Amino acid sequence: MSRRQAEPEKRTRPSMKPRNPLRIALLAYPGMNLIDLSGPLQTFVSAGRVAASAGVSDPRPLYEVRVLSSRGGALMTGAGLSVETEALEALDNLDIDTIIAPGGSVGERFETDPALVAWIRQHAGRARRVCSVCTGAFLLAAAGLLDGKRVTTHWDWALRLQQQFPAIEVDPEPIFIRQGDIWTSAGVTAGIDLALALVEQDYGHKVAIATARQLVMFIKRPGGQSQFSVPLVSQSSENARFAELHAWIASNLKNDLRVENLANRVNMSPRTFARTYVAEQGRTPAKTVEAMRLEAACRALEETDLPLKSIATETGHGEEQNLRRVFQRQLGVSPAQYRSRFSAHQE
Repeated sequence: MSRRQAEPEKRTRPSMKPRNPLRIALLAYPGMNLIDLSGPLQTFVSAGRVAASAGVSDPRPLYEVRVLSSRGGALMTGAGLSVETEALEALDNLDIDTIIAPGGSVGERFETDPALVAWIRQHAGRARRVCSVCTGAFLLAAAGLLDGKRVTTHWDWALRLQQQFPAIEVDPEPIFIRQGDIWTSAGVTAGIDLALALVEQDYGHKVAIATARQLVMFIKRPGGQSQFSVPLVSQSSENARFAELHAWIASNLKNDLRVENLANRVNMSPRTFARTYVAEQGRTPAKTVEAMRLEAACRALEETDLPLKSIATETGHGEEQNLRRVFQRQLGVSPAQYRSRFSAHQE
């Protein structure tokens, strides 16, 4: 499971100087996912509503969000709800802080709007950052912004994005990925996670957490979190032969989960089990166990205040030093650093 985006970033503190609202251009097109547009939009609006309670003294709005499409006017989203938009040229003579390209497709192939692609290519250099939600990554890729970069998109579109744009490194797992001034995110609700990360970069952790609470988000998920849980992915494969085994592993992480014991659980010889498992799951049983234990440890660090020793024991890592080694090897941070960055108990 990839969590390479979990390293702590330098946080941008809220500016005490007078400021203008940050102008965000949300792009739209017929058939787009409604929540890819409305999720980030509501996040930025909610951030403005909680700003004062989160310590921002300047009463001016945090953001000015504009929804743009190639022709302007009303357009129909994939959810069957019409939204009003402005024409692209509405921002031609204005400063743009952030460009966000939402996703969504009415068919099995993402059809890029040439006008949107040309506008992104022309205006990307004027913006502080350019972002995509879900298959909006296809728009950024077509504009030539993603070449040589590691990006993400909805897991179901990752292979198609990689095949269509081979100069891109597509990682289908993270919630979102930042590569300099380019941000890409997974699908559907991941656009809200991306928007919260942008709020945090702009105005600090307190504003982002207050916004997440306003949105009734249980936790502000870090970019390095996987789009889907390890047990869910394992159980969703076309051949569900090991689904029951995966459920058992997830509930018994403290047990001895060596290949021999797992093989015995499914009434197979260790050699046959190991060979069959790799053929059907695409990785070794040991890798699955390690990923499940890491995911459980991350979840415990995010959601509880248990000491590291207890987390190490409960998640099958045994000693605290083993937990530290796994985190350093897989995420490049210590468990304490991970908790400091991502804990739901953080203020």
